[in-house]
Amino acid sequence: MNPLLSIRRHLTPAQINVYFSILCFFCPPVLGSAVSFVFNGGGLWSVLLLALRRRRFNFDPPMLAMTVAIYAYCAAYLLASVVNNALRADAPHLLALVTFLLFPISYSSWSITAKATLARIVVVASMAACFGALVLAVAQYYWLGMRAEGGAGNAIPFATVTCLGVMMCLAGALSGIERPKGLLLLAAVTGIIAILYSGTRIIWVAVPVSVLAVLLINRRKLEEASLARLLLIAAAMSLVIGILGFHIVSERADFLFSDWDALAKGDHSTATGLRVALWQIGLDAFRDAPIFGHGIAASQALMKQGFHDQFGMAAGFSHFHNGFLTALVQAGLAGAITLVAIFVVAAWNAARVLRASADPLERFGATMVAVTVIIYLIGGMTGILLGHDILDSTFMVFVVAGTYLASGRQQELPRELAAAAPAA
Repeated sequence: MNPLLSIRRHLTPAQINVYFSILCFFCPPVLGSAVSFVFNGGGLWSVLLLALRRRRFNFDPPMLAMTVAIYAYCAAYLLASVVNNALRADAPHLLALVTFLLFPISYSSWSITAKATLARIVVVASMAACFGALVLAVAQYYWLGMRAEGGAGNAIPFATVTCLGVMMCLAGALSGIERPKGLLLLAAVTGIIAILYSGTRIIWVAVPVSVLAVLLINRRKLEEASLARLLLIAAAMSLVIGILGFHIVSERADFLFSDWDALAKGDHSTATGLRVALWQIGLDAFRDAPIFGHGIAASQALMKQGFHDQFGMAAGFSHFHNGFLTALVQAGLAGAITLVAIFVVAAWNAARVLRASADPLERFGATMVAVTVIIYLIGGMTGILLGHDILDSTFMVFVVAGTYLASGRQQELPRELAAAAPAA
C-alpha cells in the first residue's frame, strides 16, 4: 500500500477530530497545560477552516444560548478594562478570553463527529486519564513528599479535572456507552484516590455531590440492576477508598481544625486564615467599584495593599480564592452576573434534556454538562472558578462536547453536501 495513501486515510477530518478529542479528554490530569495548547490550537485551526469554507457554523439553539452568555462574560471584562483605562495593563490577561470566544467555532467543528464515537472517546480517554492521574499522584505524594499536582503543577486544577474524569467513567459505566463496566469503576476509584492525594478538600466535597448527581440521572439503569450487587460494588469501592485515603483525610482535617483555632485567635497566616483575609479584602475592593470592578491586572495590587494595610502581612495571590468574588472585584456586578449566566444557561440546557430525553447519548451529554457545573461551582467556592488556563480549556472541552451530545445536530462536511446534492 502507498504510504501516502495510508497517511491520508488517517488524516481525514473525522479522524483528526478523533485524535483531537482523545487529547482533549486525556490531557488535563496527566499533561496539564497541554490541554490549553490542544483546545486553543484546534479552535484557531477551526477558524481557518471556517474562513476557507471547509466547515460550516452549527447554529443549534442551546449552543447559541451558551454563546450569548459566554460572549457577554467576555464583554464585561473588556468593558471593565475600558472603564478603568487599563487596557494596556489588562491586555495579557484579556488574551486568555480567546479560549471562551472559541466556543461556537469549536462546537461547529466538533459536531462533524458522530455522537456515538465522541461519547466513547470521552469515556475511554477519561478512564486512561484517571489511571494516569493516580500514577502521577502516587509518585508525587510518596517519592517527592508533596501534595499531588499531576501534570497541572497545581493541586486545585489537578483535583478538579480529575474529578471530571471520574464522573465520566461513572456515567459511562451506568449509561452502558462503554462495555467494560468493571474497568470503568476501577478507573473511577483510582481517580478518587488521586484526588485524595491532592489534598484539595473542596473537591473532596464535590466528589460525593457529583456522584449523587450521576446516580440520580441514571436511576432507571440502577433500578434494573441487582440491588445486592450494587451494594457489594459500592461497599468494595468505599472500602478501598477509605483504607487508602483515611490517613490523608485525617491529616488534612487536623490542619483545617488547627487553622480554625488560629483564625479564632486572630491569626490569618494559615491557609484558612489567608482565604478569610482575601475574602475581606475582596469585598472591600468590590464596594469601592461595584459596577464595573477594577480590571484584571489591578487584583494583585489590591491584594498586596490589603494584606499590608489590614493585616500587616506581605502576601499576594493571583485570585481571591472564590470565583464569584474574583469576578466582582475584576469586572464588578457586570462580570459576576454574566459569570452566573454561563452556569445557569449550561444547567438549564442539561436539565431540559434530562427531563425530556430517553436517548442514552443525549443523557450522557447532559450529564457531562451537569457535573461540570456542579464541580466547578463547588470548587470555585474556595478556589478558582474560571481564569486558569487548564480550568478554562477543560471547561470549554466539557461544555462544548456535552452540549453537542445533549442537544446538537451532527453536521456533514461541505464537500459531502456538495457531492450529495446532484444525487438528490
